[in-house]
Amino acid sequence: MSALDAVRARQSWSKVGDTAPGREELVTLVGAAGRVADHSSLRPWRLIELRGADREALGAAIAEAQGDAEPSTKPLRAPLLIAVVASYRPSEKVPRWEQEAVASGVAHVLSLLLDEAGWGVIWRTGHYTRSEPVARMHGLGPDEELLGWLYVGAKPEGKSPGRRKTVDARALLTRPPKLSPEERAAAEAAAQEAERKKAEKAEKKARKKAKKKAKRKAAKAAKKSRS
Repeated sequence: MSALDAVRARQSWSKVGDTAPGREELVTLVGAAGRVADHSSLRPWRLIELRGADREALGAAIAEAQGDAEPSTKPLRAPLLIAVVASYRPSEKVPRWEQEAVASGVAHVLSLLLDEAGWGVIWRTGHYTRSEPVARMHGLGPDEELLGWLYVGAKPEGKSPGRRKTVDARALLTRPPKLSPEERAAAEAAAQEAERKKAEKAEKKARKKAKKKAKRKAAKAAKKSRS
């Protein structure tokens, strides 16, 4: 199956069976999902697998966040929950929103890989996702935020996944607005200035390189004449 076919076939499964991928299978898929575009290779993400009693602990944290007396049963809808965490790294070049986009990308690719491997997946969130009790339950650090959970389990036999509307790609793939003559002239001037600076920098680098080469050549000649 090609990547295009896998993406076209992917759908969310709101109900899944009681079996889930083991840790070793998950490690392999996570390693592949981590290949998403990542500016400066910061790896600003991590995933937390919740199984068994972990899900009950999450249910208690959700109840605390909502002020409920009884634990939430939502985390028990799947045998495996994968918490998606944005782990922000200090960077002058890569803002937090871009780092969060990387974490989201990992989750999306992982959901595709799990689906292709035969598992049912749905990405769930809630108003309690970034609450203090839920963050505490996951052991999040001060520079981490939760983006939700991938609920993973077996695809039930004889049942269909959730329906998705067809994407109107032509309407969503757009072009920028046309520039006025003044805006176009300003853009062209800016582009020319950028090219001038680029050429100037390249020329300066070439002169510096030539100077070093001449210096090495002179030193080599002087050494040869003394011998």
